[in-house]
Amino acid sequence: MNLQDYLWLLGIIVLTQDSHQGPYQRKLIKELLKDYSPLERPVANDSHMLTVSFTLSLMQIMDVDEKNQVLTTNIWLQMYWYDHYLRWNQSEYPGVKNLRFPVDQVWTPDILLYNSADDRFDASFHTNVLVNSSGYCQYLPPGIFRSSCDVDVRWFPFDIQRCKLKFGSWTYDGWLLDLQMIDSDTSGYMLNGEWDLLGVPGERNEIFYDCCKEPYPDVTFYVIIRRRTLYYALNLLIPCVLLSTMTLLIFVLPADSGEKISLGITVLLSLTVFMLLVAEIMPATSDSIPLIGQYFASTMVIVGLSVVVTVFVLQYHHHDPAGGKMPKWIKVFVLKWCAWFLRMKRPGESTDDQSQCAPSLRRCSSDSERTTPDQQGPNGNMVYLGFRGLEDLHHPSCKKAEHTAKSTDYSSSHSNGILPCVPSPERGDPLLCKILTELQYIADRFRDQDLDETYCNEWKFAAAVIDRLCLMAFAMFNIICTISILMSAPNFVEAISKDYI
Repeated sequence: MNLQDYLWLLGIIVLTQDSHQGPYQRKLIKELLKDYSPLERPVANDSHMLTVSFTLSLMQIMDVDEKNQVLTTNIWLQMYWYDHYLRWNQSEYPGVKNLRFPVDQVWTPDILLYNSADDRFDASFHTNVLVNSSGYCQYLPPGIFRSSCDVDVRWFPFDIQRCKLKFGSWTYDGWLLDLQMIDSDTSGYMLNGEWDLLGVPGERNEIFYDCCKEPYPDVTFYVIIRRRTLYYALNLLIPCVLLSTMTLLIFVLPADSGEKISLGITVLLSLTVFMLLVAEIMPATSDSIPLIGQYFASTMVIVGLSVVVTVFVLQYHHHDPAGGKMPKWIKVFVLKWCAWFLRMKRPGESTDDQSQCAPSLRRCSSDSERTTPDQQGPNGNMVYLGFRGLEDLHHPSCKKAEHTAKSTDYSSSHSNGILPCVPSPERGDPLLCKILTELQYIADRFRDQDLDETYCNEWKFAAAVIDRLCLMAFAMFNIICTISILMSAPNFVEAISKDYI
């Protein structure tokens, strides 16, 4: 006999068995449902307790809505119990091992999800109940469950959420229906791109109310998930770190560029945009501030302070010389101590002693209140050299000869604020005295300009020192904030090693 004959014989046997099973199954169903009531608890004695074993199989985490605090999952429920009225003898009904009944024809436990957030409340699909000859019933309704979940966003985006699924009978107490827990099943779980499943532990609870003596049991499963941080790191954290680093460029940008304030305001507005993006996905709660919100807030404080400091730096850099001299405490604290600490020196300053003045290069003024040797400009020095070359021709006795000069020249010179120098009759020349007087006036003007320029240079150097000091201080503060805030999450190292290594 070949293989084709064997297959033909096997088919005949199967058809023969099915043909015998059909009448027996039809007869058995009629006999079981003849006096059966789905409203009656299926126990031999009404005083007996009916035990229902309950568990679930988590198939998929579909969505975690942080803003509305709702968890959406794909779950297969599993309920097992013994029905006293759905038993038969297999020898009397050959081939009938199992029967399948719709839920409206047999008794089923009214187990519901207590913390359901679905519009219909009961989101399970009512499948058939599988019953064997011993009366053992299996009811496995699948469903897309939307449950309320207390989402804790304190450590976002390095957070771990613990969402509970509380199941229990809606009408039966513990003396009528004893609900027992079986460990959950995650063998068919489908991976989620945003969340990692850490486990689905469960526990059985009994609650006693003041109104009643009987207990009310429930089975609560906890879906423990950890957020995967790669998406948020690329779209939120890294741009925020770059923007906070750009804050340091405010103190590097020259004050004469006129863009220091613009750069600070631009960075501040950019951080505000990212802050709004985070606020859109976070729940409107005041219980806790998200970790990334704390980081954004601290970065915005850094940028805001940098803008304030930049205003003072620009005020120092563009200080009006008519406003007076620099206060002594600023000279001591900024120009000496801070400059020494930052290893900064004024332009042209060397390690040699700058308190001495070279007579061949510059003229040391005796008036310490007006100028110092370091404060003379190149134009003023040239005027001083030229004026000293002609200084031998000047003599106090030239005042008498000046009275013999024209009154118009004297009045003109006097009206212009030029002190007349009158040469002596023996050596003097009225024209030469006028030249010397004009040179003295020009020298005074250059001396005043050099003094004003010296004051401006002092304020500009003070602004540069403050810029450098703030650059170091804000860089250190930025690094400390980034490390202390982001690494304060309990599972920071675990999340980084899981997603990036």
